[in-house]
Parts: sequence; structure tokens; C-alpha cells
Amino acid sequence: MENRLKYPIGLFVNPPAITDEFISEWISVIASFPKNIESETKHLNDQQLDTRYRPEGWTIRQVIHHCADSHMNSFIRLKLALTEENPTIKPYLEDRWAELTDSNNLPVSSSLKIIEGVHERWVALLKSLTNDQWKRTFIHPEHGKIFSIDEATGFYAWHCEHHLAHICQAKKIYQDRQ
Repeated sequence: MENRLKYPIGLFVNPPAITDEFISEWISVIASFPKNIESETKHLNDQQLDTRYRPEGWTIRQVIHHCADSHMNSFIRLKLALTEENPTIKPYLEDRWAELTDSNNLPVSSSLKIIEGVHERWVALLKSLTNDQWKRTFIHPEHGKIFSIDEATGFYAWHCEHHLAHICQAKKIYQDRQ
């Protein structure tokens, strides 16, 4: 049960072959994320925003701020992979970032604006990539793995849906308590 609460849509599974159809679908998910997350959260009050999606999990507020942090990092990793030869990216301790004052206390409007802007630029860049550019790579030292841009795009499309599911989960928890 705990794993279902932590991963409500399951873990990311990279398809054996990344097709143009997958890439198109993933770009669509990334493009629609800003509107989807705003739609799910725009009418929430502070008490709802501070509801956790699972015991020991983050609050809706932390999830929104995390998405801004994570997606900024992903966009930068994309640009590094496009402009350098197989760069080693800098990982970050997302659990510690989520505990900082801005993630715990600030209104979510600032992160929703970041998400909107980053996603607009991210999608424009993704739509412009050539077949060769999709295969460019970066090294993720935390995972000890080389990721291609196409694989990272699939992961972040999953990431969008994963955290939208967390938000919906927390909203249901809040509603069930009322």
C-alpha cells in the first residue's frame, strides 16, 4: 500500500524503443502540465495546500515548489546536453530542498509562474530538436548512468503525471477528513 501511495501511477518504465509517437505524447504532457497543475490547485486554501499526499510525504505546497525546482533543473540539463559533449550534471538533494522555507511557507503562485515559463521554453526547445539531438546525452552521477534527451523527456512527462496524482491524492485525503 505504501508503494502505491508513493507511486500512484507506478514507476517510470522506459519503453524498449522510443518512437516519434512516444516523444510527441511526452511533449504534449509536458506542455499541458502548467494548466493541469494550476487547475488542480488554484482554488485551494492554505490548509488544503498543507495536506500531505501520504504519511511522511510532502504537502501539496511542497509538491508544487518541487515541480518548479525539478523542472528548472531538467530544462538546464537539456540545454547542457545540447551544448556540451556528454556533460556530467549536478544532482541536488530534492528532499532537503523541499524542507527549505520557500518550499514550506511561500504561496504557490511563484512556482506556478516558474512552471509556466519554464515549460513554455522547454516545449519550444523540445519541438525544435533534430533526430540526432534527441540522442544527445548527459551523465547523472547519482544514478551512475548516461541518459539520452529522449529518455529524460519520457521521465519528466512521467514526473508531471506522478506529481499531479500526488496532488489529487492529497485533495482526496483532505476532503475525506471534512
